Amino acid sequence: MNIVLIGSQGCGKGTQAEMLARETGMIHISTGDLLRHARGSLKKEIHSYIDKGNLVPDELIIKLIKIKLKETKSKKGVILDGFPRDILQAEQLNKITKIDAIIEIYISDKEAIRRIMNRWNCPKCGLTYNLISNPPKSKGICNKCQTKLVQREDDKEDAIKKRLFIYHKETEPILKMFKLYRVNGELDINKVHKEITGIVKGMSRVILIL
Repeated sequence: MNIVLIGSQGCGKGTQAEMLARETGMIHISTGDLLRHARGSLKKEIHSYIDKGNLVPDELIIKLIKIKLKETKSKKGVILDGFPRDILQAEQLNKITKIDAIIEIYISDKEAIRRIMNRWNCPKCGLTYNLISNPPKSKGICNKCQTKLVQREDDKEDAIKKRLFIYHKETEPILKMFKLYRVNGELDINKVHKEITGIVKGMSRVILIL
């Protein structure tokens, strides 16, 4: 079973994907992690774009996902987080693997702005923290690798609004392409997890019956 967790910036899809993977045994595939941990010639090619401030082409991301899917040994399926972001990417993804459903974690734009402006990231391992809902155990320090947390330059209100506009314009149309489940992402983090887990377990039962 393959699902995509989708939602606007700040909805917590990365955190929810990790929690779901731990509970179900599914493999969490984050495009951010794939880009950070790429090796060999792919790593060089990726950094040739990133170092110039350019977006990594869809073809490269698809190649990374394809490699990861081949390496994946879990029979429980995968959780995709951070991809696809537009209809073209969704069509390309659909050619290499079956997507059983999309789970949208919905939050309002107002809530997204509030959350993102309180967001801090670990530059080493990529973990994201929120000073309101998911603060680090030690102020300013990553729980996992003890690295000093940083705040992205584009996590300011004007930049956030631009990203939200792009999400509504380019990413939301994907929701019509696959079976869709919707979860209220403004609930407590554990309640959101419970709802998502219930959806996935229900889907598993249906797939087994079929």
